[in-house]
Amino acid sequence: MCGNEALAEAAILAGCDAYFGYPITPQNEVPAYMSRRMPEEGRVFVQSESELAAINMVFGASATGKRAMTSSSSPGISLMQEGISYLAGAELPAVVVNVMRGGPGLGNIAGSQSDYFQATRGGGHGDYRTIVLGPSSVQELADCMPLAFDLADQYRMPVMVLIDGILGQMREPVVLEKKLRRKLPAKDWALTGAANREQNIVRSLWLGEGVLEALNKKLLERYKQIEKNEVLCEHYEVNDADIVVIAYGIVARIVSSAVDRARKEGIRAGWIRPITLWPFPTEHISKAADEFRIFLTVEMSNGQMVEDVKLAVAGKVPVMFYGRPGGGTPTVDEILDQIRQLSSKSEIKA
Repeated sequence: MCGNEALAEAAILAGCDAYFGYPITPQNEVPAYMSRRMPEEGRVFVQSESELAAINMVFGASATGKRAMTSSSSPGISLMQEGISYLAGAELPAVVVNVMRGGPGLGNIAGSQSDYFQATRGGGHGDYRTIVLGPSSVQELADCMPLAFDLADQYRMPVMVLIDGILGQMREPVVLEKKLRRKLPAKDWALTGAANREQNIVRSLWLGEGVLEALNKKLLERYKQIEKNEVLCEHYEVNDADIVVIAYGIVARIVSSAVDRARKEGIRAGWIRPITLWPFPTEHISKAADEFRIFLTVEMSNGQMVEDVKLAVAGKVPVMFYGRPGGGTPTVDEILDQIRQLSSKSEIKA
């Protein structure tokens, strides 16, 4: 299946009750697939009149305790930012998929990774975070969807699945199956009718003195818990590495091939792949910086994740960067050449 269709079917298997979306390339396969499959399952599909409408429909469905999601691509996600902030402020779970395209502006429809800042810093107004998952294959993308819904429900917050147009469009074998769910808290906050119980109120407007500050402190403690318990990353050939390459998503797969070729040339290279982009695997990278000499971050952007890498490294080792913005995709040869240059300059040889 192509990535967009795989994530859609995986969302259905994960119990998605309602999908609201608006067409934009390169994620159009998601609403197209959902428009057929959701009615077949007796669930809700609405092609909204805009991205603003879609995210607010997600808000409404989530407030009733249903599993709701939307998807879009870069400019569309920008339009959703106010609604995502409202979801965070109202402590409502939701899943948002961003199939990134080149930017800024309308840009182009090629795959990109230039929305990393937007996704990992919240993107909208106020002190809030979204959990961000960055899968690198169609199978992992499908596996991320049930995890995204479970994380959203467990922590009562928006979760973003961040992929690029290449992964959304590419076709790979995929196994789709229902996953074991986490033990999740009851949604006793949901708007399900107040017969025989106290009424629930879902809102993000708090005008009483100190009330909003208390909410922000409560959210901060929740975010600290997430940073402690939900970090996911993958390591490869780092035990003896002198050069560690850091990449996520589709770029990590290209990096893997470059590192394998570097090893064959006698260069001790390895890689670290963040899977959760927030919470970021800061401790993993910091520990690696205690043992290895040079880091190279590779992205399909002018450099965004590299800032988190530098924060994690905390000046212990050099952090270099190689990027292809605006829909450019780094090749294996380009990355290998960067590794060779670093090896030559530092006289790091096996």
